[in-house]
Amino acid sequence: MEVTVLGIGCAKCKSTVAMIERVAKDAGVNLELLRNPTRHLFFTGKGGVGKTSLSTAVALHLADAGKRVLLVSTDAASNLDEMLGIELKNTPVPVPGAPNLSVLNIDPDTAAESYRQRVVAQMATDSSDAELSTVREQLSGACTTEIASFDEFASLLSDADNHYDHIVFDTAPTGHTLRLLSLPKAWSGFLAGNDRGASCLGPHSGLKMQEVRFKAALDALSDPGKTTVVLVTRPDAGAIAEASRTSDELNTLGLHNQRLVVNGVFHASERSDAIAVAIEALGVQALAAMPNNLLALPQDQVPLRPFDTVGLSALRALLGSAQAAAPTPPTATPQPLEQGTGLEALADALAQAGKGLIMVMGKGGVGKTTIAAALAIGLVQRGKSVHLSTTDPAAHLAVTLDGALEGLRVDRIDPVAETQRYVDKIMATKGAGLSAAERDLMLEDLRSPCTEEVAVFHAFSKVVSEARSAFVVLDTAPTGHSLLLMDATGAYHRQMVREFEGHSAGRMVTPLMRLQDPAYTKIILVTLPEITPVSQAQALQEDLRRAQIEPFAWVINRSVLVTDTRDPVLQARLAGERKQMERIAQGLATRTYVVPWKVRPPIGLTELAAMV
Repeated sequence: MEVTVLGIGCAKCKSTVAMIERVAKDAGVNLELLRNPTRHLFFTGKGGVGKTSLSTAVALHLADAGKRVLLVSTDAASNLDEMLGIELKNTPVPVPGAPNLSVLNIDPDTAAESYRQRVVAQMATDSSDAELSTVREQLSGACTTEIASFDEFASLLSDADNHYDHIVFDTAPTGHTLRLLSLPKAWSGFLAGNDRGASCLGPHSGLKMQEVRFKAALDALSDPGKTTVVLVTRPDAGAIAEASRTSDELNTLGLHNQRLVVNGVFHASERSDAIAVAIEALGVQALAAMPNNLLALPQDQVPLRPFDTVGLSALRALLGSAQAAAPTPPTATPQPLEQGTGLEALADALAQAGKGLIMVMGKGGVGKTTIAAALAIGLVQRGKSVHLSTTDPAAHLAVTLDGALEGLRVDRIDPVAETQRYVDKIMATKGAGLSAAERDLMLEDLRSPCTEEVAVFHAFSKVVSEARSAFVVLDTAPTGHSLLLMDATGAYHRQMVREFEGHSAGRMVTPLMRLQDPAYTKIILVTLPEITPVSQAQALQEDLRRAQIEPFAWVINRSVLVTDTRDPVLQARLAGERKQMERIAQGLATRTYVVPWKVRPPIGLTELAAMV
């Protein structure tokens, strides 16, 4: 196999190669981040870059040094419980084997119920049952879940009694995290001068106390003496571009105290191994092209390790000496794809229906956008007209496609644009005939962040309905954010069932019913052959099944097992890859399709078309 990588001869690339070699030779990882850490360490980044592993390893390191540490997960799809072997709760749980370290998971459902109870308790004692019922209904949506989670988050930032020396936050993938961080400004502006009505936050007049908490949280996040925002990336062009965008948006929010950690830096052990050399070269190119805003940040690097970061010993080894890692597993041998079960076969299977909704879902960073784009192109190749869209706030479709194709319509559900469109529609219909003062009050109420939830759901429903007559391929947001959208879909369905109860005329069809119909919707779960992505795909499948939605197939992306690499680090990782493939085959998926690791990144119409 011959591999050609362009641009490695440039001076910047040679400097990057030297840097990678230094990382590879380093027996341990001495993060500058840990020299004088702030009290709050906030880890964020594109899904799949290793935020959870790094944040947990850092928290463990601080605890081992005698500091009292609380590790907090704000990710609805977190796998901290699997990594640490403990059951996560909405209250701090001590970690066995790690004195001084406790872990807390901000569970959205638990937080929302607690929030509802507090809001109702603040209402006047003479409130009628109807008034209480109205407030509970207003507090039943996904927006309430989000703001309740932030309420828990804000209380940790205040922590007036200083029970912990450090609080380490492991956040959801970038798009959802940025929305979480923007909430203090959004809600503070909305509550200012607004003493009437109610929303998914609760009765406005009784919640001025929340505004103080939100402002304190934003102040703590913005204080460089208290908080460091750690942007985590991998030596991958897409992850680096996401980190660059995130850095700019965080600066806009006033969060300037940022650091960069490049995780999974790989150095090939021998130059004759084409696969290892190609993987290293792609990392070199990505790091050499790093945007200036990231180059200006203090930077740490962590080498690719030959083991899964599950268990305290592996997490300690992540930032410790390479020799301290678990022994190298037996050499793995290449394994061919079985019976042509690649992406081409999946495109053939999907095309047979002639129309329908194809939703591509999974943990952030597993390649959902790539798979969605490739399948859309594959359907066009097979003579179908396709609408390709995304619900992901990060929206990488345009970069991935890098071109236009006849028969393929591409767009995105833009939360900002959809919210404005929804507000304009409401003002034009319900605001007609109102006085100027009444219109101002209506517009003020529509500035609630809850409006975005409603607007995005309406746009999602419209896209879903298009699949009645054509193919719609929907690239979804990372898991936690998608589940919020699914929750809104379920809430709408329950509302419609109540309203249509007792009516026999016509047939009610809600978006949830379309998602539950296997003839209408086919869910594709994308994962990597690694323990964390597989576990999270399994958890997502269980959530879908509880909503009576059965996934159509799993796609195992970026498999190195089918190559002939001899690199010891990659060989060690192949044993874990085979184990995960067997786990999927033995009961998780009814249909499995495998996409091999590509020497050339699957970006652009030509590379994507070659996959299908």
